[in-house]
Amino acid sequence: VQLQASGGGLVQAGGSLRLSCAASGRSFSRYAVGWFRQAPGKEREFVAAISWSGASTYYPDSVKGRFTISRDTAKNTVYLQMNAMKPEDTAVYYCAADGRIDAVVTSTPGYWGQGTQVTVSS
Repeated sequence: VQLQASGGGLVQAGGSLRLSCAASGRSFSRYAVGWFRQAPGKEREFVAAISWSGASTYYPDSVKGRFTISRDTAKNTVYLQMNAMKPEDTAVYYCAADGRIDAVVTSTPGYWGQGTQVTVSS
């Protein structure tokens, strides 16, 4: 499966942004998908994950209540809606997929897309 993330940009603190992860390849609807981010000088961080059915979602405390992951199976696309953004959300955001949700949640998915830059100004 091939993944392409888009939607990054510059936003002011308190603002919103929606990222998209478009997938190509067979059986994408059977993959769990996650979003990750990496800020300069920091380790990659898990941001959100959604099960293949969309019935289960996972978030770390740092984004819970502000970020929402969703998927549109018909469009082979997963979204990350980011609200109430903070300067510390600034990072390159990546989407990734795996047949197993535990691989995504533990930051070891098998397929990665390229990143998209998100910058939050104070």
